[in-house]
Amino acid sequence: MSHLIRAYTALLYAMAAIAGATLVWLMVAVIVSVVMRNTGLQPFAWLFTSTEYGILYLTMLGAPWLVREKGHVHIELVTAALPPAIQHAISRLVAALCVIVCLVLAWKGAELCWTNIQRNDYDVRAYYFPRWILTASFPVSFTFMAIEFARFVFGDELMHAGEAGIHE
Repeated sequence: MSHLIRAYTALLYAMAAIAGATLVWLMVAVIVSVVMRNTGLQPFAWLFTSTEYGILYLTMLGAPWLVREKGHVHIELVTAALPPAIQHAISRLVAALCVIVCLVLAWKGAELCWTNIQRNDYDVRAYYFPRWILTASFPVSFTFMAIEFARFVFGDELMHAGEAGIHE
């Protein structure tokens, strides 16, 4: 079991590393595109397309790691005012609802990806690009997010700190 957990954790961090590298690529691509436009050149079509796809992959691949690190946005104004026992119950309930939402989105994302494969859908703006390569990130990411939220439901650690304000 520990091998499975280590493999899962390595995959989660690899996804986060790819998201980080994608962020660097977005910065480079935007700078190159702006410089090309300002010098009178037409930016490459793939440059714009890669930034669009990069934004999707950055979001989808980085989100599970953000859940693990509690880097997602949540407001603790209400939970901070509750007694500790109720605070723990509410935190676990919110995490359980997040698991359910993520599983539904993973399922619908898998259906969408499968539909793209069956229909042989292509994104045909700059290049012919199989659409399933884009939508495959949905079931993967949302499944990983469901697992990470489930850690807050069943694990020792709570999603909410119980303190209002900014904690970094």
